[in-house]
Amino acid sequence: MLRAFVVDDERLATERLTRLLESTGQVQVVGTVTDPEEALERLRTTDVDVLFLDIQMPGLTGFDVVARLERDIPVVFTTAYDRYALDAFDANSVDYLLKPVEPERLARCIDKLQRFVGAARPDVRELARELAAQLSPSRKLERLASRMGERTTILDVPRITHFIAKDKLTFACVNGAEHVVDYSLSELESRLDSRRFIRVHRSAIVNATFVQELHPSVDGGLTVRLKDGQGTELPVARDRVGRLKASLGI
Repeated sequence: MLRAFVVDDERLATERLTRLLESTGQVQVVGTVTDPEEALERLRTTDVDVLFLDIQMPGLTGFDVVARLERDIPVVFTTAYDRYALDAFDANSVDYLLKPVEPERLARCIDKLQRFVGAARPDVRELARELAAQLSPSRKLERLASRMGERTTILDVPRITHFIAKDKLTFACVNGAEHVVDYSLSELESRLDSRRFIRVHRSAIVNATFVQELHPSVDGGLTVRLKDGQGTELPVARDRVGRLKASLGI
């Protein structure tokens, strides 16, 4: 029996897929959630063989969830993307199910998973990051506009030291100055170069180029100090420490 965990922001989709999986007699669904943040918490302690994961969800996308997994779990994406995207899934050896999921297609997926689980395979987290880039080849932002009244300031993205969310607004910070931008942090996370800009906290994204020092925090996370002329310090959540260190090569 394969132990499966299902994540989809649509409750009906989650319930339908759960019924289909359990009706095969080959899968035990050990958990379902509609909130991707909750999924990350649950997956830290739930023993699973495969994760069935929706791509298009509010807050975190399926790609975001995979990139933040703390261990390598085989993933089957559930998606409504076009043929180009599906070819990319096949090329990367990450399976997919096109919504609405059909029982025949699910059966083939489970057969593949039975061979996949326990076999040598590439890191699915890295594959997901590569796939996200393939699906959005022109997504990288190079400039941002900050509008204040009738004045518009054009910001060069590489010069932005960090982004922060506060008071229901998002600010891009350059040389210590804060500029309001019309993006949420989640939108920025999906549009910025992930090799340089790292989501370190639910309220902050850091440009790794400007990281000067790292200090341990009592909660198991870190505090990062930036070389931005202000010595800005930002918290790094415990579950994001590994991603930040990897981007810094440490």
